[in-house]
Amino acid sequence: MITRPHGRAPRAGCSQLLQLKIDEKGTRLGEKSWGASTLLSRAMGTMRSLRFISAEALVSHPQVARQSLDSVAHNLYPLLFKASYLLEQAAVTRAVLGRWPLEEFRLGALLGPSADHPQDLRDRACRACLEALVRGLADHVLQDPSRRRLRVADLTGIRDVQVQRCPCGRALGKWGRTRLLARTCCELQAEPLAAGRPVEVLADLFVTEGNFEAVVQALRPAGPAPLRVHCPSFRADSLSPSQLLHVLRLAGPGALRKLEVVHNVRLHAGHVQQLLAQVGFPRLASLTLPTKAFDAPPACASTPDGEDRLLASIALELSKMTQLTELSVAFSRLTGKIPTLLGPLQTPLRVLDLANCALNHADMAFLADCAHAAHLEVLDLSGHNLVSLFPSTFFRLLGQAARTLRILTLEECGIVDSHVGMLILGLSPCHRLRQLKFLGNPLSARALRRLFTALCELPELRCIEFPVPKDCYPEGAAYPQDELAMSKFDQQKYDEIAEELRAVLLRADREDIQVSTPLFGSFDPDIQETSNELGTFLLQAFKNALENFSRALRQIE
Repeated sequence: MITRPHGRAPRAGCSQLLQLKIDEKGTRLGEKSWGASTLLSRAMGTMRSLRFISAEALVSHPQVARQSLDSVAHNLYPLLFKASYLLEQAAVTRAVLGRWPLEEFRLGALLGPSADHPQDLRDRACRACLEALVRGLADHVLQDPSRRRLRVADLTGIRDVQVQRCPCGRALGKWGRTRLLARTCCELQAEPLAAGRPVEVLADLFVTEGNFEAVVQALRPAGPAPLRVHCPSFRADSLSPSQLLHVLRLAGPGALRKLEVVHNVRLHAGHVQQLLAQVGFPRLASLTLPTKAFDAPPACASTPDGEDRLLASIALELSKMTQLTELSVAFSRLTGKIPTLLGPLQTPLRVLDLANCALNHADMAFLADCAHAAHLEVLDLSGHNLVSLFPSTFFRLLGQAARTLRILTLEECGIVDSHVGMLILGLSPCHRLRQLKFLGNPLSARALRRLFTALCELPELRCIEFPVPKDCYPEGAAYPQDELAMSKFDQQKYDEIAEELRAVLLRADREDIQVSTPLFGSFDPDIQETSNELGTFLLQAFKNALENFSRALRQIE
């Protein structure tokens, strides 16, 4: 893979290291140590190119790899990076980034499938490799400016998953990656640096109280900074409204594509209107707002005509986002307000989450007939008794969305055995549906078998999340709705019914459909990562509530 520098003797202990001489265009000119037949069989067995196998061989000897980097053709650095990431050779990863000879480094593209190595490594958020990557980036900008070629470092593209497949099995999640990058930026700002063009760093930021100060300093350097952070995606949790507003202004909202404000950012409609009007997000494609984000501010009085002018103002600001296609406003009370909120939008929505929004007939009628319906790919209407209260409009909505709908979530919608026939008819045109989630609905094993038989007819369906059958709870008991009661069921009976449901799929030759019952929801890597901080936040919120209650009692006395 490398051409040994003239005058340097072969190193002891590396007799099995594959060495391919490669010209500047990457053409193989010769080989030794491993026979051609061995190389060919290895490549054919895993569909890896000989170039990638040679890269693996080199990085498996970290000391030799680091000492040989200056002799490697520039177009082979991407292979060395992916090979070092695959084998978790963090020292080589850091060295490769430190000497990166190309103008761009794009992590997602480098870890994705390629002709040289078809395996997708983007779901490996390997802590050792990602830490080495950022340290290597710091090494790169600290060297002589005349040797720097890197202009853009795109660190996006990593997918956070529940089970890590990297050798160490230790992940560095989005929050941890944000903190690592922010701290590195702050450390570099304190270094005496030679003048040079800064590297533009693209990163998905996840900001909470725990890393807020470091992120602010990274985004607003007091002086020269070798790394300039830009943010295509931003997630905020456990921040005050003022902190959120401050950090978003620094994050470059003009380029922001995805904004998630979740859980413990206590916004009301006044905050949302201020955020959208004062900051502005002209390129935003995806927006998630936290629980109760559309509640009226405490001092806001209702108008005599009942018009919600604050909501209308929010809708006007949303209408200015001509690229907005994803909107999640779950757990906000929006009874009768959906036409006001969604009517002015300029572009059809592809993703819409209205879970537990207390929708009424007027809201459902609007959804069924609006321009968004025919473009929806992801829809969540959990927490509404759709079949009981809005059968005609709900199934009309499904019919409008049938050509595009890929993911449908109907959790805790009061769907019972008598509704299954209508549900089957409503879902039958949804031939592109890939995921169906309907946890928390009191269905019997018999009804589930009937539903599964019908779902086998959906050609692209790959995932079903189904509820614990009501047969698994004591006879005559109300179907449990709280988490504690939900977990107390007959496990043996559940296993038997689950096996029967899988048998339905097998008989229909649909082994490609994965089924599960995640009692407490699907895995959320972001919540998992910040659970300790969230617990601290909730304790503080509880303490503040007790203090307010105590203060109110004293005033009464």
